[in-house]
Amino acid sequence: MPMTTSGDRDRSSPFGQIGERGVFVKEIEEALLARRIDVAVHSAKDMTSSDTSGLAVGAYLERDDPRDALIGADEVRAGMRIGTASVRRRAQLLALEPTVSVEPLRGNVDTRLRKARERGLDALVLACCGLDRLGLAGEIGARLDVSTMLPEAGQGAVALQVRAGEEDLVAGADHPETRRRVEAERACAAVIGAGCLAPVAVHHDGAVLSALIAAEDGSWLERASGDDPAEVAADLLALTHA
Repeated sequence: MPMTTSGDRDRSSPFGQIGERGVFVKEIEEALLARRIDVAVHSAKDMTSSDTSGLAVGAYLERDDPRDALIGADEVRAGMRIGTASVRRRAQLLALEPTVSVEPLRGNVDTRLRKARERGLDALVLACCGLDRLGLAGEIGARLDVSTMLPEAGQGAVALQVRAGEEDLVAGADHPETRRRVEAERACAAVIGAGCLAPVAVHHDGAVLSALIAAEDGSWLERASGDDPAEVAADLLALTHA
């Protein structure tokens, strides 16, 4: 049952004008609660950091490349014009190179690639996983290391959401290691209070959980890492209020 959400329908407004995090899942979750569908398929990064009441993630598919991709260039250089709609990416780009001009760019992957060419942008940033799944890996100039561009919590993972108590419907598709990492990321993000408008990033590489919070203009950026999601979030928040 194909469905569209408010985030899908409005491909031009900044995220802050169409709602907070969850704009790509809300209508699908409502259909699940109303029993019009039995399983919802989401990009895990689009979900809120806490499960919606009455719903649960029954399975996470094995994670694809969680990194961000730089398209149109092989590195970030001074004075570049770079397209992205993400405040997380914007903050990290400006912290990395304050002279770049970060320009808003929304739409599906094909639309963003076309708009970037039409506007003469030097580069744009998209998720590697989406480009890989669409067979567009050849567009990638560089896969940005997580030390340079920390991903969104859940990036690269597909979540199968069901009504609470019906997890057995999809449990056979669950990838335990992906679940371990993504659930830690979501738990950390929930403590930080991450949303679409917050320049926050959380990523678990299998060994260490890392979190980041920054000013949207890149003027300051703080990182924390560790094993426990709540402790990492607390450490990070303490740094931002020091």
